[in-house]
Amino acid sequence: MDRKEDSAHIVVQYRAYAIVWIILLALTWLTVTISGVRIGGVTIFFPLLIASVKATMVLSFFMHLKYEKGLFKLIILIMLVIFLVLICLVFSDVGYR
Repeated sequence: MDRKEDSAHIVVQYRAYAIVWIILLALTWLTVTISGVRIGGVTIFFPLLIASVKATMVLSFFMHLKYEKGLFKLIILIMLVIFLVLICLVFSDVGYR
């Protein structure tokens, strides 16, 4: 994506925002389409995967985390790993009931 760097901040082109918005709309359509399909025990896996991709895009582009450096990215990564572990624990608990 094109961007202009300034010493104080980064300016992202409107075209980049439009492309990300169109991708988010397409992923929303895909989530709605998949939600009606029953594919066994992994029915919830695909909508959660798509939601994770959408959340990552929003965090990266609209909240400008794509341009952050160092420690902040590490903190975000650690939080995502903890979230994934908790989701796996919940699914394993529900699966054995």
